Amino acid sequence: MSNSYRSHRRRKRKTGTGKLGLAGALTGALGIGAVAVAIVALRPDHQGTPSMTGTGGESSQSAPATSGLPSGGPTSAPAPKTGHQLSFTTPEGYGYTLAAIRSGTDKQPLSNSKPPGDGETYAYAEYVLTNNQRRPVPLDFPADLFMPLDSVPSSARERCMPQPGIPDSMCTLPNHSEVTARIGDAKAPYQQDGDTVLPAGGSYIVRVASDLPVSADTPPHDLRLYVWDARFTSDRKGVEIPLP
Repeated sequence: MSNSYRSHRRRKRKTGTGKLGLAGALTGALGIGAVAVAIVALRPDHQGTPSMTGTGGESSQSAPATSGLPSGGPTSAPAPKTGHQLSFTTPEGYGYTLAAIRSGTDKQPLSNSKPPGDGETYAYAEYVLTNNQRRPVPLDFPADLFMPLDSVPSSARERCMPQPGIPDSMCTLPNHSEVTARIGDAKAPYQQDGDTVLPAGGSYIVRVASDLPVSADTPPHDLRLYVWDARFTSDRKGVEIPLP
C-alpha cells in the first residue's frame, strides 16, 4: 500500500491490486461472495494467542516511512496482553484479526508528531494486527481512534466525524497509524508491486495516534478503538475493539 501511513479521513483504501492479491482475492471472493464481511468475536486473550509468540508498545523513534513502517523496519517484541479479539474479512477475501493492547496520551506518540501547545497532548492506542490467513495480504489499518468530544479543543471539533453505531459523545480526529513491532518470529512486512504486504500468519503491533492535539487531562481509559469502514463492517456500524 503506497501510503498506508495516513489520515483516516477522506482516504481511499488501496486493496492490493498487484500480483499479490489477484489470485488470492479471486479465490476468496468466489468463496465468500463479493460483499461478504465476517466479524467473529473470539475468546478473551490476556496472554496472546498461539500465533502471537512474541509486545512492544513504544513508538519507533526513527522517521516513519510512507508505507506505515518505521525506518529500518519493525523490531521483534513479545506478545502483549490484549482484550477480546475480533476478526474481519474484506470483500476481496483478505482476513485480519485485531486485539487492543492499551490507550493513552503522549506529547510525541509517533516520531513525526509536532509538539503540542500548552495544556495539550495527543491521543493514541495500540493493537495487535494479525494476518489470519495462510497467504500474504496487503497491510491495512482497520481501526480508528475515538475520544470524548469534550476532550477535543473547540477549534478542532469541526473535524470530528460521527459514525453509525458509535456514541455521539465520541469523536474521531484525523489520525495516522504505524507498525511499531512484529510479534515474536513474525517476518517483517515487505514491499511488493507497490503495496506493503503482511506475511502469512504474522502478528504486529500497530499504534494509531491523533494528528490534532487533545486536552492534556484526557483520561486514557476514555479512549476507544473502533472499526467502522464499510470494507470491514457489513452493516456499516462501528465495532469496538475492546481494551483489556
